[in-house]
Amino acid sequence: MNNSSKVLNTLRLKNPKLLLLESCNSLSQLKIIHGYMIRTHIIFDIFSVSRLISLCTDPSLGTFSLGYAHNVFSQIETPNLFIYNALIKGFSSEDPIKSFHFYSELLRANLVPDNLSFPFLVRACSQLEAIDVGVQAHGQVIKHGFENDVYVQNSLVHMYSTCGDVKAANEVFQRMNCSNVVSWTSMIAGFNKIGDVEMARELFDKMPERNLVTWSTMISGYAKNNCFDKAVELFQVLKEKGVKANETVMVSVISSYAHLGAIELGEKAYDYIVKNSLSLNAILGTALVDMYARCGCIEKAIKVFNEMPEKDVLSWTTVISGLAMHGYAERALWFFSEMVKSGLKPRDITFTYLLSACSHGGLVEKGLELFESMKREYGIEPRLEHYGCVVDLLGRGGKLPEAEKFVLQMPVKPNAPIWGALLGACRIHKNAEIAERVGNILIPLLPEHSGYYVLLSNIYARTNRWENVETMRQMMKEKGVKKPPGYSLIELNGKVHKFTMGEKSHPEIEMIERTWDEILQKIRLAGYAGNTSDAFFDIDEEEKESVLHRHSEKLAIAYGIMRTKAPTVIRIVKNLRVCEDCHHATKLISKVFGRELIVRDRNRFHHFREGSCSCMDYW
Repeated sequence: MNNSSKVLNTLRLKNPKLLLLESCNSLSQLKIIHGYMIRTHIIFDIFSVSRLISLCTDPSLGTFSLGYAHNVFSQIETPNLFIYNALIKGFSSEDPIKSFHFYSELLRANLVPDNLSFPFLVRACSQLEAIDVGVQAHGQVIKHGFENDVYVQNSLVHMYSTCGDVKAANEVFQRMNCSNVVSWTSMIAGFNKIGDVEMARELFDKMPERNLVTWSTMISGYAKNNCFDKAVELFQVLKEKGVKANETVMVSVISSYAHLGAIELGEKAYDYIVKNSLSLNAILGTALVDMYARCGCIEKAIKVFNEMPEKDVLSWTTVISGLAMHGYAERALWFFSEMVKSGLKPRDITFTYLLSACSHGGLVEKGLELFESMKREYGIEPRLEHYGCVVDLLGRGGKLPEAEKFVLQMPVKPNAPIWGALLGACRIHKNAEIAERVGNILIPLLPEHSGYYVLLSNIYARTNRWENVETMRQMMKEKGVKKPPGYSLIELNGKVHKFTMGEKSHPEIEMIERTWDEILQKIRLAGYAGNTSDAFFDIDEEEKESVLHRHSEKLAIAYGIMRTKAPTVIRIVKNLRVCEDCHHATKLISKVFGRELIVRDRNRFHHFREGSCSCMDYW
């Protein structure tokens, strides 16, 4: 037992109130004992006041209060190193700038920092992602001779990784004599942060041991870098290894299923949550709501939302977003009113989804009313996203002159997505005059963005301005701009199948193409004729029709019809907007084959039933 422990035990025996301090579990109790310490002058004993500070700066205790700790500290004449370390630690997560302040005070008091000072000082740098300050903290570590302390090294690796300086993190990591699971995991997080998931996975596979945080870091890294299939695969490995996932892991996994549109796997993940008695907290519950909504099951999304024991603004915003994606504008507005009634204040992102719902639902006046209420009623300054939603709202509603005027009179400079929204509205309403003005502004802003060239070209083609079509084609060719390949996903029996136009890697592609030919014959009898207006504009009509018939969405639908029977719903996820031909063909397929098809494209959901679509051809 060291000298300080002996002194503290002696004080406990002499002062029964110190024993009460040890068992104190609330701030109100601590204040009572603190008052007693002042009256009996125990407060002047440095060991007693150190314990008081310690209780105030430990977030795992009910006595945690940094403000109270700071007040107590201000009354101490000669704080010791223990007190400074407790304050550096306590403030490192909640108010990291104050950690630097207390470290500076420590030095001014002519105290020498120890190995307990630096891990939390460096953590404060991580919290702020302040690499410059982190380098200075690293210099202090070296100056005081703690560069070989494993806890300090772990904090440095974590700090550099968090700040995105993986090279510096790796230099510290390579010098470690006894790297442990913490340092390995920090390195994996660093590589994930800069998008190098391959290197992160290489380290993951080399690790001598892993804990649940490591698994969570790698799965989360895949999900955040849009490698959703990899995240799902690694989750399967985790289960095979007998590791029990926690709520954090499941949020990343469910998010991946949401993006893949994998409802069967998502349902199994929900079963896993229930079976393993995981807490359906606000974060995990919101992820489930988002998953069901993105997979086309909006009613199940609402059911999960209603069953959540706790809901925050993000939970409400997510269900509003889901309804907006599905075109249920009125229901989205109802949920918004209920959220406000519950006492929660909407965020700016909430209004983005509300305005989107109004745009897709054709509720122009209501959308404009909401836009005006943002600043007036909620003190939210509109961002570019909100202005873009209003442009989309007016444009889709056929008010193209008003939309153009709105853009030109915006108090902030419009960006490419805002001009793009106006150009998209010109496509819907076949307005080549405004489209040309927008194109002359938009294309120089993003000269490498293929979508705007193609959109403008299609508008020209529909108005028979073929010289302008050729000009667009030539501009794309000169600048080396290529249209990104569209792909479609369909999940069957727990496996996600990906189809890309012209790609024949699927093992059943020949049978799929034969199935599509049979579908084509039947929908032609129902009045289908290929609409080539949105096809590539540098190929002839015969080739265009061939290309249309091999669009990824059509191949995915053919596979769904080939492998499922009514009344099974066919669910498709696309990375691009549904083209007009595919939209028309899918409506006829739903009628001729008596099947319900749900297609999620880049903008929204389309529910096809009995020859019609939920978007009412308004997308």
